[in-house]
Amino acid sequence: MENRFLFKNGAVFSAAESPPVTSFLEAHPGAYTTTRTHSNGSQLLFWERHMNRLSNSFNLLLNHEPRLLFGEGKVDYSNFQLWSRKFMWDSLIRSLVDDSIRKVMMPLLGRLEKKLQEEMAITILLSVNSENLNTLRLTENEATVFSEFVDVYLHIGGYVPPVFGVAENSARLAIVGRGRDFANAKYSDWIR
Repeated sequence: MENRFLFKNGAVFSAAESPPVTSFLEAHPGAYTTTRTHSNGSQLLFWERHMNRLSNSFNLLLNHEPRLLFGEGKVDYSNFQLWSRKFMWDSLIRSLVDDSIRKVMMPLLGRLEKKLQEEMAITILLSVNSENLNTLRLTENEATVFSEFVDVYLHIGGYVPPVFGVAENSARLAIVGRGRDFANAKYSDWIR
């Protein structure tokens, strides 16, 4: 699979070619995780762990550093913070992400079935839609409101697992740059 695909809330986000995942994360604030497929796209590796990590990251950022979810613009997110403490993060985030995955993966796999010679890397980014915050009503159904103010981006690209036991495929680790301010949260601002 040579192409990259970018989706927002289960729909194609851009008709133009999708950017590399690093460029995409640099351009959008939010909490993210990256997983990959196995068995020609039929399984998502460590899905539960990734969903827990994504939910924890979103919650940590919202409560401690909301600008990393909302971006640097002039946004009053105090109402969103107060309101958001009421509901269960894990189930709502899981529901939104699963819905986006369901809308995207089956048609994508069907379209690529004959071309799929490699696995896929899937990056999920949760970002707050700051433009809709002015219409936030604290009395509305929590799941409905949450889905209107949180965007789920899926960046999907090819992934070729390295062959194990080959010297040139051995891990080389270099630590460069600063660590994350919130080590327990994965967020796109850290990519910069």
